Amino acid sequence: MDRITRRAYAKINLGLDVIKRRPDGYHEVKMIMQTVGIYDVLTFFRKKKRDGSPSITISMDNGELPSGEGNLVYKAAALTMEAFGIREGVEITLEKNIPIAAGMAGGSADAAAVFHGMKELFGLPMEQEEMKRLGVKIGADVPYCIMGGTALSEGIGEVLTPLAPPPAAHLLIAKPDVGVSTRFVYENLHADTLRHHPDIDGMVKAIGEGNLEGITSRMENVLETVTIREYPVIRDIKETMKEAGALNALMSGSGPAVFGVFDTAEAARAAYEKVRETDLAKRLFVTEFV
Repeated sequence: MDRITRRAYAKINLGLDVIKRRPDGYHEVKMIMQTVGIYDVLTFFRKKKRDGSPSITISMDNGELPSGEGNLVYKAAALTMEAFGIREGVEITLEKNIPIAAGMAGGSADAAAVFHGMKELFGLPMEQEEMKRLGVKIGADVPYCIMGGTALSEGIGEVLTPLAPPPAAHLLIAKPDVGVSTRFVYENLHADTLRHHPDIDGMVKAIGEGNLEGITSRMENVLETVTIREYPVIRDIKETMKEAGALNALMSGSGPAVFGVFDTAEAARAAYEKVRETDLAKRLFVTEFV
């Protein structure tokens, strides 16, 4: 097989809590991760390696991202080649649809797709646990993106417990025209002073019961305490979505993307029009849980 195509799906956080900051600087988290129907497309080409030519070539339709060793796609391909002694080359093209720096794990999703793609392209004996072991070297969200679906995420994000899928719902996702640094958000979050923590255990129970109201009523993200202070547009989008009929709305990850949950497609589409009219967000998506 000389060419394959993979999709890299974005994620949202239905709930996100930060337990504490560890001595090594990482934060221990407890959160519910959920795949959604927005995805990048990666195409892999198997190449005969020529002397002096690079073994990994990345091309993409978005000039905001590096195409060399700083790209997570490149890092995932390089890790796989090193781990399995691959001597041939690979060319990867990336069609970017997931908003960048949005709190939706776009880069991690792309890296996860590379592990799956490289396995298929080169016929590698690489099971999911091996992918996760390599993936966590790139980023804490990569192991989840390799697995996908609905999951409880703990530790620094690498301790994953698969959950039953939530009941069907319709989503509106809005990405305002601001960029948020995940590092900045975590550095300015004082986990030891948080007075309130999301009910993640209650959400796990609600998911198991298929109780959409039980899920949406528990949607909270402690990182909003930092990000909304810096970017009030996030609060404005949340309020607009709720006024338009969302069961609830929340910032995903470290932001600034906001998602609203609706019980009908018509309600989600009507909210899309209302948010679009406000000009609060340049990029809007109506989608579903995957």
